[in-house]
Amino acid sequence: MIVDRAPRLLWPFAIANLVANIGIVVTGGAVRLTGSGLGCPTWPRCTDDSYVPHSELGIHGAIEFGNRMLTFVLVVIAIGCWIAALVLLVRTWHGRRAWRPFILATVIALGIPAQAIIGGITVHTDLNPWIVSLHLLVSMAMIGVCVVLLDVLRGPAREATGRLRRMAWLVFGTTWIVLYLGTVVTGSGPHSGDLDSRRTGLDPQVMSHVHAAAVYALLAFTFGLVLVAQRQGVTIVRNAAGALLALELAQGLLGFVQYFTDLPEILVGLHMLGAAFISAAITWTVLSTRPKRSAGQLS
Repeated sequence: MIVDRAPRLLWPFAIANLVANIGIVVTGGAVRLTGSGLGCPTWPRCTDDSYVPHSELGIHGAIEFGNRMLTFVLVVIAIGCWIAALVLLVRTWHGRRAWRPFILATVIALGIPAQAIIGGITVHTDLNPWIVSLHLLVSMAMIGVCVVLLDVLRGPAREATGRLRRMAWLVFGTTWIVLYLGTVVTGSGPHSGDLDSRRTGLDPQVMSHVHAAAVYALLAFTFGLVLVAQRQGVTIVRNAAGALLALELAQGLLGFVQYFTDLPEILVGLHMLGAAFISAAITWTVLSTRPKRSAGQLS
């Protein structure tokens, strides 16, 4: 099999990419929830005179600078994954060339400097909530790309599912609406990253209800996908959609609890982690409906 010729480090690097991109969502959330979004008041330097924070910036400076430093961890992992994918492409050059792992690894690697630039823009715009929203959503998209890479490398063989695939795309689109509305709710509420940063100007209570309505639709669509997959006997789709539904229910419960307890930071942080898991789960759900001739089909 082609996968047997893949460099041994490609698979663990692909896993590390996924873990690191989920991790950066959590640490970015910690920056926002501790009010440290402007702990380093400029970018790419921390201050006008230094790349590192000084004591006057206090704990907020340390938290924001620490999150910036984690970007270098992502860079190392992404470069390692890209090199491994390049080696695989060269090794398969005279056969069925392994373009897909290389392209996906390239997208992930390029996403990191893109995210750094968006992060710099958020600082220079004093945490404009719409830019902060874009920053988070790009991270969610990168998590999805990481899942696609893992599927390309070692995903199971499966058949095309027709109707289920269309339903999965409906769930996918609704999921992204929910994720986007979640960022709008946060940008309208008390956790915008700094006490003096601007908000969206939207009523957070109204936006919470709009977000909740989208969540109800998502739950209904996902439940429908599970039922149809069960009736058609497509186990892989049923399991993928079932796991997604479980995550959605947990997220919904957590959302209600945080809403009625005045948005405690720890619960909001867990909600952001759950959103990252949902981004991964919806990607796998869509992939489970796509045909794949054999495990390890790389081209």
